[in-house]
Amino acid sequence: MTPFEHATPTTDARRGETFQHRLEQFNPGVVWLDAQGRVSAFNDVALQVLGPAGEQSLGVAQDKLFGIDVVQLHPEKSRDKLRFLLQSRDAGGCPVKSPPPVAMMINIPDRILMIKVSRMLDMHGACGTCMIFYDVTDLTTEPLSETRVGTDAAPRRLLKIPVYRKNRVILIDLKDIIRFQGDGHYTTIVTKDDRFLSNLSLADLELRLDNSIFLRVHRSHIVSLPYAIELLKADESMNLVMGDADRSVVPVSRARVAQLKERFGVS
Repeated sequence: MTPFEHATPTTDARRGETFQHRLEQFNPGVVWLDAQGRVSAFNDVALQVLGPAGEQSLGVAQDKLFGIDVVQLHPEKSRDKLRFLLQSRDAGGCPVKSPPPVAMMINIPDRILMIKVSRMLDMHGACGTCMIFYDVTDLTTEPLSETRVGTDAAPRRLLKIPVYRKNRVILIDLKDIIRFQGDGHYTTIVTKDDRFLSNLSLADLELRLDNSIFLRVHRSHIVSLPYAIELLKADESMNLVMGDADRSVVPVSRARVAQLKERFGVS
């Protein structure tokens, strides 16, 4: 059983073989945490990814990362999400039952990670956490052009969204996504025939989506404009009807109405 799948089968056999081959080569990053969430040890992959993050965001040399709160190694806007993951417990209250993986975007050095935490148990009970992650940046984003390498240019553009379902990580093609709806720590991804939960925030997604196709029309909604089928005006408000199975009606904030009309060429 492979850890990753496409949301829909591909007809390109060569692409599928390449995809499977790349999965076989995956080397996970591993971080050991003590009971207080402080770093006890890294493997080489974790050090390569999180080491530069610590140096650039905290000014902490790699050899000084041991004993640091792992949450501090992540961008400030990602810390609440990671802390939520590390502190979460299952409904039955088991202290070592582990939550499902989450996707996180690490701005330094601009990586997309799927993170899994597993509770660790010794003879006295829960003693810490093993945090395992796969760097899925190359599978989910366009390649970084030579002109952008080493610069402060915009982050890599997303091509696929990683989500977790039924013990598998699925990569959803952006061309199949009709809209995103934000709700707390989660974002609902709506395709024509299905819905998926993602831990990526609308703010993170907005920075990395193709803005010629995707538009944030409301603080809680990003839509794929090719799937928009009708503009509805009601009193002082405006809504957008989308082409998913439910013909979802998405609110448009007043600040976005003019921009949306301009994109559709209506007055």
